[in-house]
Amino acid sequence: MNIFEAIRKDHDKQRELCRLVTSTSGDSKGRKQMWEDLKKELQVHADAEERHFYSPLIHNDMMQEHARHGIAEHHEMDELIEKIDETDMDSPAWLTYAKQLCEKVEHHLEDEEHTFFQLAGKVFSEAQKTDLAKDYTEAMKENR
Repeated sequence: MNIFEAIRKDHDKQRELCRLVTSTSGDSKGRKQMWEDLKKELQVHADAEERHFYSPLIHNDMMQEHARHGIAEHHEMDELIEKIDETDMDSPAWLTYAKQLCEKVEHHLEDEEHTFFQLAGKVFSEAQKTDLAKDYTEAMKENR
């Protein structure tokens, strides 16, 4: 498995969690659990991705701006997560914020999968792609 396949696998999980969270209603036990699952997945993924994908790319002239953009989007998602956590789950605003977060997540995943991965594929050697995947996967397992 290479780094792109490892990250894409987690992207699929994030998409599914977003779909589930945004289809919930009220202050239900299901909503709380799905929200906690999504929040944890996003936080663990962002940390592992920044360390094992963006960090090695930030020193490359072709990828520096993209890496910074990706990291900045992680911070925007963190701010939305805080906003959601501060909002009552049974408030209509909660679902509005959750949908905004999932739109931001989807935008970010699309950026990575359709632009960043192609460019990074030209930067990393095959050995680096495999090594980064191992490190990324290990970080995800340790922090989930």
